[in-house]
Amino acid sequence: MSGRDRLIYLPLGGAGEIGMNAYVYGYGKPGKERLILVDLGIAFPDMDTTPGVDIIVPDITWLTENLNRLEAVFITHGHEDHVGGVGHLYPQIKKPIHCRAFTANLARRKLQEKGQDPKVVHTAPSFPQMIDAGPFKVGFLPVSHSIPESNALVIDSPAGRIIHTGDFKIDRSPVVGQPFSDDLWAEAARPGVRALVCDSTNVFSKNEGRSEAEVAPNLKPLVQSATGMFVATTFASNVARLQSLAIAGEAAGRSICLMGRAMRRMTEAAREEGILTDFPKTISPEEAADIPRENLMLIVTGSQGERRAASAQLSRGKYFGMELKEGDTFLFSSKTIPGNEKEVARIMNNLSELGVDVVTDDDGLYHVSGHANRPDLEFMHNLTQPQIVVPMHGEHRHLREHAKVADAGGRIGIVAPNGTMIDLAGNEPRVVDHVETGRTYLDGSALVGQFDGVVRDRIRMALNGHVVVAVMVDDDNEILEDTWVDIRGLPEQVRGSASLADIMEEHLAGQLARVNTRTANDDEALEGLIVKGVRKVAQDEIGKRPEVTVLITRLSAE
Repeated sequence: MSGRDRLIYLPLGGAGEIGMNAYVYGYGKPGKERLILVDLGIAFPDMDTTPGVDIIVPDITWLTENLNRLEAVFITHGHEDHVGGVGHLYPQIKKPIHCRAFTANLARRKLQEKGQDPKVVHTAPSFPQMIDAGPFKVGFLPVSHSIPESNALVIDSPAGRIIHTGDFKIDRSPVVGQPFSDDLWAEAARPGVRALVCDSTNVFSKNEGRSEAEVAPNLKPLVQSATGMFVATTFASNVARLQSLAIAGEAAGRSICLMGRAMRRMTEAAREEGILTDFPKTISPEEAADIPRENLMLIVTGSQGERRAASAQLSRGKYFGMELKEGDTFLFSSKTIPGNEKEVARIMNNLSELGVDVVTDDDGLYHVSGHANRPDLEFMHNLTQPQIVVPMHGEHRHLREHAKVADAGGRIGIVAPNGTMIDLAGNEPRVVDHVETGRTYLDGSALVGQFDGVVRDRIRMALNGHVVVAVMVDDDNEILEDTWVDIRGLPEQVRGSASLADIMEEHLAGQLARVNTRTANDDEALEGLIVKGVRKVAQDEIGKRPEVTVLITRLSAE
């Protein structure tokens, strides 16, 4: 049994979380399987758990340790949580990247931004054409989603066919891009599907999903009824929504201005690939400054509360010379992703203080999800008739619920969160290994491991403050009296008017005056004594245990 070929599935990111997708498939003898990687995405940090971090990418240590077995990378679509890691992690992988034209355009831009060769990205044909990758044949099966040219992957192996759905919904009128084709999907399923690896994001939503085409009719009257400047934010990648918003603005006699780098990049890529052909004429931010407010519509980035995006900057003041005023209207044509509620609410409150009328999608009029709801997932199960359903793209509760839906439909559902290697080749899926997975932080221009301590120390300093102590020791191992203390992130004064730094210096002076020669000659022992003394003072005075840095200078008679 142990010597037979395995068909393995191993998520390195995206299973047990929403974001940072990276899935490995392999076929061959145990431990010698030839591999492919599906998607290489990112996640976004937050100030509570990852302060100062720019983005988060999956820990691909296991993959790089088995790089000689990796054949190629396949990207399902152009959302950041699926393609965003390409520019950052490609130098560690250096394998061919395959994706459809629009996604390829975005991937090449990411590589160019990092000074890497964009020619490693290959534009793939759509199913039924297939790409050879070792023991696999892989086809890009068009599917509807909230970004153009999204694809599932048809993955053929000697052990059977897998369909990896990527992100999808059942939308037969998506405004921009290819509609969901029942016939094409039925063709893909006809040879038999061993495993359906399936999006789980909206498994708890029990109503059928809605089409993108339902949004446009609601936008036009809203824009026409506005009196001042009209501003709308949505996901920059939702090209269909951008077009619907721009058309509504044009119909209301407004000039359209796109604001935000991601917004411009997405529309440029869509035009270059022939996806956007009827997008209304736009004007630059400089030109927008000369347009009367009632004749202007801004479509801006930052629907998820990103601090540096256009929405946040407009809520705090001016952005590219534009300023919101009382009587303007601001539309959030988007759903707030869990975890972003506080930042989005901060922007809304800032706008309210400016007298701006904020419109959200609370009534379901101005946004539809790009992910399949439970009835659509059940439709997909019935359409493809898989033997096994492997839920992915969801938190653990989503995966578990989706597996229950599969079981109720007479299929085998298996929960496989990040790091769980399962073999799909037998009569039933089985867990065969667990791999260490985690996160890697892009901190400035450096990639930092999740357990390297950088972010942990940053959080500790944020919670407890930081104290720097400088002491000098002469060549006779006598500690000089002038110990210096500097505090950061702690109250300067305690007990009315007493200086916290002065109290620490006084305490250390008495403590160090009693230090014997042996301790004074041992940097580690001396540092431990000082740290303990500083923390005792801080605990007594303000109830804190700060991080402490000790600088020991040893003087020489020479």
